[in-house]
Amino acid sequence: MAYSQHPGDYPEIRTLASAEFHLPEEFARLRELAYNFWWSWTPQARLLFSSIDPALWARYRNPVEVLSHVEPQHWESLLLSDSFQAAYDNVLRSFDRYMGHPEQWWFNRTFPDHEGGPVAYLSTEYGIHESLRIYSGGLGVLSGDHCKAASDLGIPFVAAGLLYRRGYFRQTINAEGRQQHMYPDFDPARLPVLPVLGPEGRHLVVHVPLLDRKVQLAVYMAQVGRVPVLLLDSDLPQNDPCDRPITHILYVRGREMRLCQEMVLGIGAVRALRALGIDPSVWHLNEGHVALMALERLREEVLEGERLPRALNVVRRNIAFTTHTPVPAGNETFEGELVRLYLGSWAVQLGTSVNELLQLGQTDPNDASGAFNLTALALRASTYHNAVSARHGEVSRQMWRDLFEGRDEAPIDSITNGVHVETWVGLELRDLLTKTLGPQWQEKAHQGEVWAKNLEAIPDDEFWAAHQAQKKRLIRKSREIVRRMLARHGASPRELASVNNLLDPRALTIGFARRFATYKRAGLLFHDLGRLRRLISDPERPLQIIFAGKAHPADLAGQDLITQIFRLSGSDPFRGKIVFLEDYDLLIGRLMVQGVDVWLNNPRRPLEASGTSGQKAAANGALNLSVLDGWWVEGYSEQVGWAIGRPETMDDQQAQDAEDAASLYDLLEQQVIPTFYDRDEFRLPQRWIAMMKASIHRLLPVFSGSRMVRDYATRAYVPLATREKVGQ
Repeated sequence: MAYSQHPGDYPEIRTLASAEFHLPEEFARLRELAYNFWWSWTPQARLLFSSIDPALWARYRNPVEVLSHVEPQHWESLLLSDSFQAAYDNVLRSFDRYMGHPEQWWFNRTFPDHEGGPVAYLSTEYGIHESLRIYSGGLGVLSGDHCKAASDLGIPFVAAGLLYRRGYFRQTINAEGRQQHMYPDFDPARLPVLPVLGPEGRHLVVHVPLLDRKVQLAVYMAQVGRVPVLLLDSDLPQNDPCDRPITHILYVRGREMRLCQEMVLGIGAVRALRALGIDPSVWHLNEGHVALMALERLREEVLEGERLPRALNVVRRNIAFTTHTPVPAGNETFEGELVRLYLGSWAVQLGTSVNELLQLGQTDPNDASGAFNLTALALRASTYHNAVSARHGEVSRQMWRDLFEGRDEAPIDSITNGVHVETWVGLELRDLLTKTLGPQWQEKAHQGEVWAKNLEAIPDDEFWAAHQAQKKRLIRKSREIVRRMLARHGASPRELASVNNLLDPRALTIGFARRFATYKRAGLLFHDLGRLRRLISDPERPLQIIFAGKAHPADLAGQDLITQIFRLSGSDPFRGKIVFLEDYDLLIGRLMVQGVDVWLNNPRRPLEASGTSGQKAAANGALNLSVLDGWWVEGYSEQVGWAIGRPETMDDQQAQDAEDAASLYDLLEQQVIPTFYDRDEFRLPQRWIAMMKASIHRLLPVFSGSRMVRDYATRAYVPLATREKVGQ
């Protein structure tokens, strides 16, 4: 069955067959399901693939791998299974209902007169599902959630990025607690992506000039519900061996390779869309990594006869740019001489000097030898700019004000990040929501009054049982990960058996999972080990903490934090009470936000742009324990969690750490732990459950991906598309 995402918006993107499946005709549409990530946020679809072969699903969590490995005779038993046939039919009905009926989609109902091409969304990483490892952390997960929410709302939308053959690194922790880095080699034919068919009837390949040569890029597509995500791959035989690795590794360490990667991404994305006959009405640049797309857009205008200043005005009028970080290292910067080398030929094509071209990306345009900042380029090449929380907006407007002469602050709006609720809410809580709000509960994600009324109607014992079930699943997975790690370290059978007692489902469980960048202060909880020891050793009110996260291979300080936590987790009295889970990915992230009681976040203020992990935890009823930064400034109230420290910041970082750590310990001792262990005659923590329900109904509607993407549509996409159409 073919679907048109938004009739007339852009041509159908055709694909080639990839993996070979031997499917019986009765189950032929399993191929279609396998290549649409709709299954990744639809439990009944995942259950369908799991029921084909549970062992294969547990191993790969990838329907393409499952279907590729199923023996032909295995289908014979499934053909005789009434339950499998019924499940197959039910999933397809749900899928067809989701993909069809465009007249019911939010965007079409809200903007019935919208004309023109789709929104083209460019990002350097996409966290869609763990089976496609082209993400590292929050930026990628946000991109994946943005695409899913755009699909749900029926926004005409196409995304583009890179197909990293070796992804972001896989993490192991050795016996000394040091992070080890492994880079798998992914075969696109085994991934839920398909080669895109070009106009000539072959696999589409576009090229990007780099110095004296052209780099060829094959185009693949990951289908995310109604949204196609185009992915570019340089690992082609026709490329020079030195160019084939350009798209291998996400956030590669080498600065020149990183620049090549980001040129390939930005320019290649524009060329891939043009080759497919797609003319976007709006371009959305998600972080500065993709800003070099402006070169190709400028080249197009210059070929039409425009000079560079006028071309820039034409290009920028339908570009939106989202900045995601106030941390200097997060704003991609390259040495001026390196950029001069690679942009020299582009200056010739644009009819300008290299110095003038470089000025577009310099924070001081009068310094021709200065560093080239991609955030500065993106701000100059766009009309609409936004930060990702209200607090981040305040910081960004001051941070970038010098780029906008005559203004007291930069014209940067704020659209606070949100999360794709269906992806992140746990199975048991999801069942309760379906029972209480109906099967289409996710469509009410932005309706706060609906949530408040219906959550109160859920009996406390049922609500608590759902949470405990999700918590036990997290603990089971944690034990599996730790057992596997210790076996690799050479632990004895007795030591491995003891892992069965690791973590207590009845204990107050705190979760901390994110990139181990030093500003996120993963070690703040260990500031006073004596005080922490007393908290964690109380037999009447047990406390346990689960950590997960990766430090970039070049971030030695972040890796030292991981070592510190790992070693503490193996020492008395922390053994069994503090756990570090290696190889943090989307699966571990989902289990943690669904299963912990408290979500801990304590970065240095004001360096947390948003912090969506806390939003995911809140959607599951976990209570946030966080500094007042990022989204928590908007979300915090005494009914839904706790605020660490004061809103003000100190110049002395050591003094700030000491003050915040003391506040964290005080909150744990005086509020968090007593509230959790205050039980009624049925052993239910009624005050805690009331806060959990408040966390969901107060925060989920406000910080959902649905609300976020509606904001982008009404404040950026539609206004920019209209401006472009009328030529303003």
